[in-house]
Amino acid sequence: MSTPQLVVHRDKELMAQAAAARLITKVVDAQASRGSASVVLTGGRNGNGLLAALAAAPARDAVDWGRLDVWWGDERFLPEGDPERNYTQAREALLDSVPLDPKRVHPMPAPDGSYGNDVDAAAEVYAAELGQAAGPENHGAVPTFDVLLLGVGPDTHVASLFPEMPAVRETERTVVGVHGAPKPPPTRITLTLPAIRSAREVWLLAAGEDKAQAVAIALSGAGEIQAPAAGARGRSRTLWLLDAAAASKLPRSLYPPASP
Repeated sequence: MSTPQLVVHRDKELMAQAAAARLITKVVDAQASRGSASVVLTGGRNGNGLLAALAAAPARDAVDWGRLDVWWGDERFLPEGDPERNYTQAREALLDSVPLDPKRVHPMPAPDGSYGNDVDAAAEVYAAELGQAAGPENHGAVPTFDVLLLGVGPDTHVASLFPEMPAVRETERTVVGVHGAPKPPPTRITLTLPAIRSAREVWLLAAGEDKAQAVAIALSGAGEIQAPAAGARGRSRTLWLLDAAAASKLPRSLYPPASP
């Protein structure tokens, strides 16, 4: 697993714009070298802020949207179209404004789908979809995502992996249902740490003073059970993309700046 690198921007708007530019470059490079690219999206204010910045970026047209696979790191187990679903918010922020191939967009199931309120069955379905998309080098687990985005919560949670809860302790399955999450809604679907760590690059997004303590804890050597963000690492790169407020409790000498 890669060593975390830190990039600090002046404010959340600049962070979102810079992260969007960085993501465009990564997707274009992946498509040039492998023919297609895959990205895992995250919800929340920082994840949606990045998508909105990407939608507004003139360079977005450099991406061949028809050759991009879009996945999700977690989802609130709410009905299709619910405004609190990450998929709904991503569509509003970006996806409805770019020419994606619908077959390459992979939202997590909703409770009004084929599996009703059985979140565990829905999680198994998403795991199977990931497995089907995975190449032989991944032994049917998950694809090797080019970039996996994660927002960092004030309690250090990422995706829907909350401190001390069963999902963050999972070592075998790639997708699990979450019951009784401490943040509403209580029922969710999430990738596990093994699935997250399959990505080439993992980018963790945090902006605002309310994230400063979580960032400091996760980057201080805390264990992943107590601080799930600490366990989110990419195979080749792990980037923490922060604004100055979120980085305010970190020593500036802790990590060297990341290259573009």
